[in-house]
Amino acid sequence: MPRHELYDDDGSTEREQCPRCGDAFLADHGDRKHCGKCSYTEWE
Repeated sequence: MPRHELYDDDGSTEREQCPRCGDAFLADHGDRKHCGKCSYTEWE
């Protein structure tokens, strides 16, 4: 997915950023959110 599709016109995004990395988005897997860069995981 091109990076420009992740952001709205005002530069905001609905995706949650990784609290550890800060520059990567968390992937939503239903039962958890996961950072592919540093492997940070939030279980729901």
